[in-house]
Amino acid sequence: MQLASLLEKMKMDYLVLQLDSLCEQASKKDLGYKEFLSEALQTEWKGRHQKGVESRLKMARFPWVKSIEQFDFSFQPSIDRKVIRELSGLGFVDRAENVIILGPPGVGKTHMAIALGVKAVEEGHKVLFLTLESLITRLIRARAENRIERQLQLFAYPKVLIIDEMGYLPMNREEAGLFFRLLTRRYERASLIITSNKSFVDWGEIFNDQVLATAILDRLLHHCTTLNIKGESYRLKEKRKAGLLGGANKPVDKTTEQH
Repeated sequence: MQLASLLEKMKMDYLVLQLDSLCEQASKKDLGYKEFLSEALQTEWKGRHQKGVESRLKMARFPWVKSIEQFDFSFQPSIDRKVIRELSGLGFVDRAENVIILGPPGVGKTHMAIALGVKAVEEGHKVLFLTLESLITRLIRARAENRIERQLQLFAYPKVLIIDEMGYLPMNREEAGLFFRLLTRRYERASLIITSNKSFVDWGEIFNDQVLATAILDRLLHHCTTLNIKGESYRLKEKRKAGLLGGANKPVDKTTEQH
């Protein structure tokens, strides 16, 4: 049986495509059998890994793909880069801990959340991105259609669930109760990344119930890193650069909290 045919039967599609090039390079480098085999298998693994990353990125439903390297830390000096490096190592995912990113609109909360989600995808984890409005809408619809348990199970499954824009719209009691049920499903089993424009003292307003808000925060903050970004909006920065806004930049309160 010819080598190419054998590789196809073994479903080594990426190695088949680059086999001639690998053999030519091996000849030029005078590689031994084990060295050539190592490079060949590495080529196949890289191809499969990249395909997996692309598939998981699609399933994550990110509104856009951003990296930590693209984040402008010079514009948001309130962020401790050491904390970001630790989070980038994804130890919080392995330990099923949470990350909460607080700050006013436009300071890069969503960018940071997506960047951490992309890191998780690249390391082989399943990630799902939803705005809070979308999350609640799907839960309410599932309850109306008598499939709420199935929907909660689907949202509990990803290793990292990113919930964006917590606090922009208040919840009624039913919505807050459904959110609490989801949080309980994921508690100490999988990680949440949440962005919010509200400080924790205002979360009672989000859930329209101070007691329930306290119970939610108790579970969220038990194993959690909190990033508090205090700076000017990137969008306002761009408008200022374009001369659409006057005035100098406001001073930045350099605060990064950890729980």
